[in-house]
Amino acid sequence: MFRLAPEIADDWWEVEGLYDLTFAPGREALSSYRLREDVAPVADLCLTARDKYDVLAGVIRYWPVVIGASRIDTLLLGPVAVHPTRQGEGLGAMLMRESLALAKNAGWGRVLLIGDAPYYRRFGFEKNAHLDFPPPVNPDRVLTLELVDGAFKDVSGAVGKAEQ
Repeated sequence: MFRLAPEIADDWWEVEGLYDLTFAPGREALSSYRLREDVAPVADLCLTARDKYDVLAGVIRYWPVVIGASRIDTLLLGPVAVHPTRQGEGLGAMLMRESLALAKNAGWGRVLLIGDAPYYRRFGFEKNAHLDFPPPVNPDRVLTLELVDGAFKDVSGAVGKAEQ
């Protein structure tokens, strides 16, 4: 049994420690981190998952980005992480489903992530060849999800940093 809660400022060190544990060194050199620099996450969608002992077992974050010359507001999902000792228990899927439902209820129309299509396809994400994500990124890993039907129709161009 896990308890989901919004991430709070006091969670920061623990969350960063989990990201360091679950991702390769140098994760902050990825282009997705350039889009996050000096931009606040979408706090209402950033969730932590704790076990019955209050140990952090998983986390998911979202960030605002914009797409194209029209600067269309979009959510950038990630990172999502599950502690290695808790993987395979469905926690990542629970974080995904709950946070995507929160995003939809909050009025967001579209979500973008960089990830493995076979894993994220079960949540409805599809490869999107119409977006130019900052390099270096494998275009096959640029995935999108419409929270509102047609939200990515006619949306193309460069993914850029949101203004704060």
